Amino acid sequence: MAELKSKSDRRFQLFWNTAFIIISIVALIPIVRVVSMSLSSKNAILGGKVFLYPIQFTTEAYVRAFYSGSFLSSFVYSIFLMLGSTAVCIVMTVAAAYPLSKKNLKGGAIIMTMFVLTMYLDPGIIPKYLNVKDFKMIDTVWALIIPEALSAYNMIIMCTAFKGLDSSLYEAAKIDGCNEIQTLFKVALPLVYPTLATLALFYAVGRWNRLSDVLYYVNSSKLYTVQMILKQLIESIKISQEEGVSSQLVADNIKSASIVISMTPMLVAYPFIQKYFTKGIMLGAVKG
Repeated sequence: MAELKSKSDRRFQLFWNTAFIIISIVALIPIVRVVSMSLSSKNAILGGKVFLYPIQFTTEAYVRAFYSGSFLSSFVYSIFLMLGSTAVCIVMTVAAAYPLSKKNLKGGAIIMTMFVLTMYLDPGIIPKYLNVKDFKMIDTVWALIIPEALSAYNMIIMCTAFKGLDSSLYEAAKIDGCNEIQTLFKVALPLVYPTLATLALFYAVGRWNRLSDVLYYVNSSKLYTVQMILKQLIESIKISQEEGVSSQLVADNIKSASIVISMTPMLVAYPFIQKYFTKGIMLGAVKG
């Protein structure tokens, strides 16, 4: 019987291992194709010859991207903007979630309800723009940080993670003479570090990929993120094609190179945070 059970377990494991390998390969195909197109020549792309490996290998799309005026400065600026924005978002999320995780907080239920309502009642871009304008943040870096400084969904995840901690830990800290700030930094935060790392990844990816706020709130090219620079580069290639200007590149070259360049920082950072990802989501999951 044990042998039969062992064979059944092996079949089950083989089936799911095979399924996950197939799913992974299917998921990787679009990424590999994008990389291949970014490294292929204009004629190969227009001829529909590119699929999983580069045809007539060339790095001209990357050269064009990296030497397109202010690309390097905007790339560095975007990284610092992402780090600064993520830090502000994490501070705001913790500052809101920790007090709301306390059962004895007066008015806590009302405040939480107001946070939840913001997830369903989006005022739209015009009220947001007027609000940013009234606070004189148009054409400043703060317009790219403050309006998205707190996600109600992420705050709820963090709040639930704090609620999941044993209340005896808070009581012990109080007996030892810790105030709320000391309890937060010495007791609570170290225990919810996986959730904190996971939310930091969410905020960082959101900031890195966001383009709409740059289009709405920024006029100065000095504040353009790398996504905005790449968007302008793609548009310039399209205009050149429409005007009949000869070029060794097509829009697909630049699009593919832009995608590869844009996803590189996240691909570099993700392996270092991935180990906290599942644990962080489970720790901050809403209990049924």
